[in-house]
Amino acid sequence: MLKLVIAAVIAFAPSYAAAQTPPPAVAITAADVKTFIDKLPKGQVSDLPIRVADVGGYKVGVYGVFRPKAVPGSAILHDTSVTEIYYMLEGTGTLVTGGTLVDERSDGVSPNTKRPNLRGSGIQGGTSRRVVPGDIIIIPGKVPHWWSSLDGDIRYLIYRPDPQGLQPIK
Repeated sequence: MLKLVIAAVIAFAPSYAAAQTPPPAVAITAADVKTFIDKLPKGQVSDLPIRVADVGGYKVGVYGVFRPKAVPGSAILHDTSVTEIYYMLEGTGTLVTGGTLVDERSDGVSPNTKRPNLRGSGIQGGTSRRVVPGDIIIIPGKVPHWWSSLDGDIRYLIYRPDPQGLQPIK
């Protein structure tokens, strides 16, 4: 599964000119991820950067997410070229992607990409899938997505390849 995530990130990578030196590799350990997510507030949905790196002509962000079952989420569409790659760590739920936002409204600007977000009360005509630990879902920018139900609290990583360099370095 991790190979699929790496392949998706590489697909967004520009090729390097022969004379250009690539930036150094960035390592984030499993312990780093666990510590980061364990420190996120438990009474709200948290989607915060663990690390955002300039990888030579574009950026890649790795975000830790804690989503409590008790805090219902709304459907969202990010008006951006940034793809989100979810890697489920703990918990299970139903994720809906595609379709059309129901009761669409503006939600201001995303702190992650500095681009507009649209929200809705749900999604009509999307694809529902059960997500369990180890699953990976690739959500292109401008695709509505929504956790329609959670069986309990969930923890996951979001990889955000960013060809426009919208994410601030961390």
